[in-house]
Amino acid sequence: MNAPYRPTLTRAGRPATYSVEALNERGEALATPIAGEHPLTLYVDKREVVTLMTLGQAPECLAIGYLRNQRLVDSIDAIAAVQVDWETDSVAVTTRKGVKGLGAKMKKRTVTTGCGQGTVFGDLMEEIDAVRLRDDVRLTEETLYSLLDAVRRHETIYKAAGAVHGCALATNAPGASEILSFVEDVGRHNAVDAIAGQMWLEGIDGSDKIFYTTGRLTSEMVIKATQMRIPFLVSRSGLTKMGHEIATRVGITMIGRAVNRHYLLFTGKHRFVKTTMPTALA
Repeated sequence: MNAPYRPTLTRAGRPATYSVEALNERGEALATPIAGEHPLTLYVDKREVVTLMTLGQAPECLAIGYLRNQRLVDSIDAIAAVQVDWETDSVAVTTRKGVKGLGAKMKKRTVTTGCGQGTVFGDLMEEIDAVRLRDDVRLTEETLYSLLDAVRRHETIYKAAGAVHGCALATNAPGASEILSFVEDVGRHNAVDAIAGQMWLEGIDGSDKIFYTTGRLTSEMVIKATQMRIPFLVSRSGLTKMGHEIATRVGITMIGRAVNRHYLLFTGKHRFVKTTMPTALA
């Protein structure tokens, strides 16, 4: 089996946390970890596209995933190189044949509710109707609980420093789930974009996977999961009206308020299989 195509990449990840001094309630000085935050301006073929605020852990994947989810490039094969330069706080993406209609795509955009600035370019929301998610896959309640336990046990930047959102791509096996990728960033839209970039780079098919996020399920999160062809979207947080409307329209299985053994199944109920008996009320 041939390895998936990879463009020329820098490896310019930055530390996730930094130590600063803080005084506690007793006036004691403590070395305290805080989350990193860096501006990263994305250029495509020397044209400025957007400035992202990011931890900077996986800037190359973030750039690729951003272009993927904004539908500015159609495939990883279209990208020749991704080069990050922290001296200028920039990432330069060079494409093989240029991006057709880039100017027109950038003129029409919807500003979304992501932490920082999230945008959906062009007619992206209209294009979502053409996506067909698999209906022959199922998520069991036991597998959901396995995922939530794996997330709980996962070592995270949030546990050390707070101030970040996390997203995970996970497997969906009968009664078990394994985290394939866990990315944290100052905005949940950055974390999902970085995972999207990793999926392209590694040739991962999302059509039977589970996507987990610590953040709320907004329209942007539903759209991005749908673009990655992922049928299961899980969050420990709640959701928005527009997120619910789009999830219903595309038929994604969306679960919110998922913590420990509690959850709320909102949409795509046909893919979810309840496998444990409800707790009897006293």
